[in-house]
Amino acid sequence: MRNAQIERKTKETDISLFLELDGEGKSNIETDCGFFNHMLTLFASHGNFDLNVKCVGDSEVDYHHTVEDIGIVLGNAFKEALGNKAGITRYGNFILPMDEALILCALDISGRSMLCSTFNILSPKVGDFDTELLEEFLQAFCRNAEITLHITQLAGTNSHHIIEGAFKALAHALAMAVEINPKNSGKIPSTKGKL
Repeated sequence: MRNAQIERKTKETDISLFLELDGEGKSNIETDCGFFNHMLTLFASHGNFDLNVKCVGDSEVDYHHTVEDIGIVLGNAFKEALGNKAGITRYGNFILPMDEALILCALDISGRSMLCSTFNILSPKVGDFDTELLEEFLQAFCRNAEITLHITQLAGTNSHHIIEGAFKALAHALAMAVEINPKNSGKIPSTKGKL
């Protein structure tokens, strides 16, 4: 089983996270931010990842530390669960329609962190979630998972739909990339022999 259990405690957040890559999409998400709980639940379901997250953060300030630190821990969990990455497909891509919104996501589990994102989110908040936190989460996740991620909003005006589309597209692309490819038969999918 490819899984990871990560604990991270700082003066700003206390996080416990469990990830199973070869799961069934089951999740138990507990943060102080309802919208972010919803996004992580969708992420687990659409990626068929089992994901448990418990975070106590300084939400009396705002949700910045909670969202960024969960991105850090989730990225670390993916990196740990993938191990040496032998046999994985490595690349994944998905174009996801969410009503009027359309999100393109392409990624490489490269061992190199890079985020190239383009969003035009009109509302500063969805519920009590600052919409600028979407990119903070993605940046923290990419840095710690060591993946290259291109994610672009191709269409959309509804801020909820755009952010939800981003989380779902990321989940589908990741599910494709972490899948074991029988043709790789346990090999590292790189001519360098290491990712």
